Amino acid sequence: MDYSVILRPVIDTMTWLIPAMLLLGLLKSPWAKGHIGELLVRLFAHWQLDKHTYRRLHNVTLNTPDGTTQIDHVFLSPYGIFVLETKNMSGWIFGSEKQAQWTQKLYKRTFKFQNPLRQNYKHLKALEATLGVNPEHLHSVITFVGGSTFKTEVPANVTQGIGFIRYIKSFQQPVFSATEVDAMLHALQSGRRAPTLATHREHVQNLKRRSDPTAERQCPKCGSALVIRIRKTGANVGQQFWGCSGFPRCRAVQNI
Repeated sequence: MDYSVILRPVIDTMTWLIPAMLLLGLLKSPWAKGHIGELLVRLFAHWQLDKHTYRRLHNVTLNTPDGTTQIDHVFLSPYGIFVLETKNMSGWIFGSEKQAQWTQKLYKRTFKFQNPLRQNYKHLKALEATLGVNPEHLHSVITFVGGSTFKTEVPANVTQGIGFIRYIKSFQQPVFSATEVDAMLHALQSGRRAPTLATHREHVQNLKRRSDPTAERQCPKCGSALVIRIRKTGANVGQQFWGCSGFPRCRAVQNI
């Protein structure tokens, strides 16, 4: 019996089915979803924000005292500096400005993720240190793409889809001259880490190290070593935390 007659259709089907399944799995990965979300924001900005008024940089990695920080999008304009964090998520989103973690509910599953406003705060501080600008002119913006729905009230700077465009355009009072915007753009272009795979890998290692409670850490304010201390007063007495070894000169703390 000639089995090739039977096997040929199966082989022909597998030649496209397996690559299609692999591609589908890749597109559902956090890495791909993050890049797709950032690409959508780039396209929205390209269509809706004048490139001469809003100078833009994407995937900006800056050095910090405790490693690096990676910023999705920076828009420099006469009306301020807008620091945009992108979240490509679906389902219901629950969170408030002061919560450390927000919640994503997807069908019957529930996931926790870092409050993106807190995540973006470090980006703002890195830009403030790099550019030496008044923090009042730095604006945190969060945008969710991917069809998610807010189930709790969120601040005005937490947006969906092209909502970040409206928020950015709501600032109409000039605070920088065109010359100052050009100078800040040049400072970021020269001060950022090269957007390479090696930079990304180093940043990922820095994130893992910062999440490891046994790893050595540097103070984000002064660069001194952080040491584990125990709270002796207050509501959280007995709990451990990271404190700057330069205390009392530097009073920076981080939760464990």
